[in-house]
Amino acid sequence: MTKAPYAGDVTPEAAWKALKNNSKAVLVDVRTVAEWNFVGIPDLEPIGRKPVTIEWQFFPSGSPNPAFQPSLERTLEALGADRDAPVYFLCRSGGRSAAAAAAMTRAGFSQCFNVTGGFEGPRDESGHRGTIEGWKASGLPWSQP
Repeated sequence: MTKAPYAGDVTPEAAWKALKNNSKAVLVDVRTVAEWNFVGIPDLEPIGRKPVTIEWQFFPSGSPNPAFQPSLERTLEALGADRDAPVYFLCRSGGRSAAAAAAMTRAGFSQCFNVTGGFEGPRDESGHRGTIEGWKASGLPWSQP
């Protein structure tokens, strides 16, 4: 088994617990503006926090966001998160967030984690997301703008 090119994969529940217990931990949602607006976002208000939202790819083209890394670096710095702070990456189902975690690890951040199942997880037998894995299915707080 090959080691992930980042600190590791964690469940949504483990990410929530880390965010709750470590004031330096940050959740970065790398989905698109369309996904945030139409599907919802993790609600960290119960723990006095907000997720960082920076698109990894643009909608609808799917083209990469060339400003992702520098934008996230500036945002993390503004939050007081250094390069050793735990950073949890989330997307729809875990693919884009794994790529973002790997990119930020290559950029020198030592504690980048991918949230398995993402926000919505895979499709269930009826073709719907958000029911069998991920942030929503785990019953963690979320909201829809």
